[in-house]
Amino acid sequence: MIKRFFIGAFCAASLLSCTQKAPEAEVTLKDYFGDKFLIGVAVNVDQSWERDTLGAAIVKKHFNSVVAENCMKSEEIHPTPFTWNWGDADQFVKFGEENGMTVIGHCLIWHSQCSPWFFTDENGKQVSAEVLKARMRDHITAILTRYRGRIKGYDVVNEAILDDGSYRNSKFYEILGEEFIPWAFKCAHEADPDAELYYNDYSMALPGKREGVVKLVKSLKAQGLRIDAVGMQSHMGMEHPDFVEYEKTIQALIDAGVEVAITELDMDAIPTVSFGASVEDEAAYSAQMNPYPEALPDSVSQIWNDRMKQVFSIYEKYQDHICRVTVWGVQDGDSWKNDWPMKGRTNYPLLFDRNYEMKPFLKDIINKK
Repeated sequence: MIKRFFIGAFCAASLLSCTQKAPEAEVTLKDYFGDKFLIGVAVNVDQSWERDTLGAAIVKKHFNSVVAENCMKSEEIHPTPFTWNWGDADQFVKFGEENGMTVIGHCLIWHSQCSPWFFTDENGKQVSAEVLKARMRDHITAILTRYRGRIKGYDVVNEAILDDGSYRNSKFYEILGEEFIPWAFKCAHEADPDAELYYNDYSMALPGKREGVVKLVKSLKAQGLRIDAVGMQSHMGMEHPDFVEYEKTIQALIDAGVEVAITELDMDAIPTVSFGASVEDEAAYSAQMNPYPEALPDSVSQIWNDRMKQVFSIYEKYQDHICRVTVWGVQDGDSWKNDWPMKGRTNYPLLFDRNYEMKPFLKDIINKK
């Protein structure tokens, strides 16, 4: 009797297990967006060396493209004329390759975080146009030949156009004028003819910036130079950019004959404070600049998530022309926005929170809610 009961119970349990559905696998960002555009992230050296194990795990699980946050900028990779720090950049590329990711190089020519030696001679005097061109060529050539066939594309020039569409008066521009941009693209193409080449800039929803960058794209093309895409840095806020103008820029770039890369995506969860601090109001100023030091209130989080959901709906709308969407950091604690424009400011601008949990709007998108 006991044996018969045991057998019956076993059969019933087996039948139940056979009728139960296996748990569905979690949908990742690259699962959902993979057939629309690359979904990328900027990684820091702790993540590429996997010292930040949780951050590295998120990158491997959810993203199919990586860009280096800092280790390929000239002051890091090429601090003196005869010094190259390849270790972090090599590891970054290796990390991307070993995990089947598309690797993007950032950035070759940028006035900020540029090694000062680029512009001066051994006596501290400003170099000639010929010397600067040679230094640019040598810098670009060394990087592209080292990673030829391993890095898909590069931000060749970064942030050279002002908001009104005019050229930034950087040292590159001061010494070479408008020629420095086509020269950089020419050197890059010669060093690796198969690499994609990009121009990258912020505030791209502003009409003046949009017109200036479109003019630049057309000029490069008219000179027979390769430019595959323009990176629209998308450092957003709760009230900017205007999405109508943002879409106008996407369309204008499409019309100019290039793809669009959404780069450096983040969104401030903290309102901008416009008044200056004096000794008397310093405490009040600090409180307004850093209103949520412990956690983001649910009401603010809801507004942030709703707005970011709008942003991704724009990307899906233009998916045939957007080659990549790259967020600038893995989780909120990684973001440069935490200490800008004041030290100690706590912000919440990225797709994953400080517990490495995906934000609600993304869960809704990939679960099609």
